[in-house]
Amino acid sequence: MTDLPTIIHLDDCVIAVDKPAGLLSVPGIGPENADCVAARVAAAHPGARIVHRLDMATSGVMVLALDAESHRRLSWQFERRSVVKRYIAVVEGVVAEDAGAIELPLRKDLTRKTRHIVDHLRGKPALTEWRVLERDAGARRTRIELRPRTGRSHQLRVHLAAIGHPIVGDGFYGVSAEAADRLGDGVPCPARLLLHSAELLIRHPSDDRELRLVARVPF
Repeated sequence: MTDLPTIIHLDDCVIAVDKPAGLLSVPGIGPENADCVAARVAAAHPGARIVHRLDMATSGVMVLALDAESHRRLSWQFERRSVVKRYIAVVEGVVAEDAGAIELPLRKDLTRKTRHIVDHLRGKPALTEWRVLERDAGARRTRIELRPRTGRSHQLRVHLAAIGHPIVGDGFYGVSAEAADRLGDGVPCPARLLLHSAELLIRHPSDDRELRLVARVPF
């Protein structure tokens, strides 16, 4: 077992950590994939329970409950979509508009089950709101803020790829490193996905007060 991720918040009911990119949220298949946020936090705080997940390639705020009742209350917030989420991403290309929304239904790709696709007939509703923070015309990339209103698997990655602006470093839905070099006039594709869970706004399970959890953007 390796180091506990950086703790953002800790009390008797809740622990929030800054998950590093490349670390699983929960154990994968096989002993070689046992290391994850859930295991590291539970080793230091027995009884800690995962409330939601981030993709392995995504960094940022993750919340865990420290008792059964807190887990139930926090899970209900995520299920009701009352949690406010804010992500930061860098995408390929210069986005022309200043803000917008992507509303495209998603489902699992049955031929490649680790991926998800847009399907207007059988997909589940998914909505992502976004706004431009900074444009880099030289590198042909754009920094954007994302506010998902639904929580589908790979939602942000699929939505951005679907509008022609895949997230930089996305080996699933983006372009290859070689293509990224060409698109970016020689700017190399980074080793990680440039997607970060920067902020979560939840209600504390003990007294319903607002709890704002923030993780510094590392790129």
